[in-house]
Amino acid sequence: MFERTLKKKIEDRLHKGKAIIVLGARQVGKTTLIKEILKGKEYLFLDADDPTVRSLLTNPNTEQIRTIIGHHLIVFLDEAQRIPGIGVTLKIITDQLTNVQLIASGSSSFGLNNELSEPLTGRKIEYEMFPLSWEEYEAKIGFLKSEQQLENRLLYGFYPDVINNQGNEREILKNLVNSYLYRDLLAYSDIRKPEVLEKLIQALALQMGNEVNYNELSQLIGINKITVQKYIDILEMSYVVFRLNSFSGNLRNEIKQNRKIYFMDNGIRNMIIGNFNPLDLRTDKGALWENFLISERVKQNIYKDTFSKMYFWRTKQQQEIDLIEEQNGETRGYEFKWKSRKIRIPLKFIEAYKSKVYLIERDNFRDFVGMKNQILPILQANNER
Repeated sequence: MFERTLKKKIEDRLHKGKAIIVLGARQVGKTTLIKEILKGKEYLFLDADDPTVRSLLTNPNTEQIRTIIGHHLIVFLDEAQRIPGIGVTLKIITDQLTNVQLIASGSSSFGLNNELSEPLTGRKIEYEMFPLSWEEYEAKIGFLKSEQQLENRLLYGFYPDVINNQGNEREILKNLVNSYLYRDLLAYSDIRKPEVLEKLIQALALQMGNEVNYNELSQLIGINKITVQKYIDILEMSYVVFRLNSFSGNLRNEIKQNRKIYFMDNGIRNMIIGNFNPLDLRTDKGALWENFLISERVKQNIYKDTFSKMYFWRTKQQQEIDLIEEQNGETRGYEFKWKSRKIRIPLKFIEAYKSKVYLIERDNFRDFVGMKNQILPILQANNER
């Protein structure tokens, strides 16, 4: 059992008069986490994968809900997105049974959020959960073992089941991709062409970390630009990918409207393209390193409520910075290198935005993914060497 960052946050919000909603992809550990939080407590567990539970909770009235819940003061509803109209049912529990602490999990934010956004406005606290973070991983197994496992994490990712079954990573990832990416997405969205979804995901996986052009993708796959954008929106809302938009302000030659797309988990991405070759044999190790670092930073920013906005930056002259973070009026840039080599610092960016730029490499990445901010800016580091 890994100690999850969200555990204490959720524990602190129990019995405060709000429904607690935990969203995230399948198999990231939502059910395990909530059951651990409720360990030793009496609660009603309702599994929406069970057809009887789905039937009972589809459009019940208040008295029927009272009968189902009985004397329980804590109710945990798992996979809530599987129940039609669940938002109204949860609203009745929250409004009418005020002494009941409701906890619900959902594996597809696009399904659950559409159901909950209006009925539970002002009545819920929502948390997003991801595969294990590096911080959670290292806290459990220690510095030495995590150091030894870094390459495996770049190849196989951070899904708990993958980490807990060393030697069977590919089989587990294959099942995850086949069941979640394709079956679940097709079931809970209005994607009508599964073969198109598969082509799009593969194209995004091959372009990971590069700027993505919707027009080019539409021509490559054979669908229109609007459908490409819609499918990518669904992939993002279901925690498969996320995007960084370009950062622009007061420089005339900046790229202003492009976006890059990354995967929330390296293992899922590598399974999609069917490549688990060692890093030394790969041409995409720089992209894997970048995807790992940025996805870890996303987890930390969300878990720790930093309210940071994340971008990339590039000019038409190909000057670029891998990651820009904007927080409390301060702008920081980050460059990612798997192995250190001489890098060019875009002084135009530093001067225009009064920003510092940091090099994140093998030796200092822990500070970056742990949000410790103990890394020297590139210029300062160079001056001190």
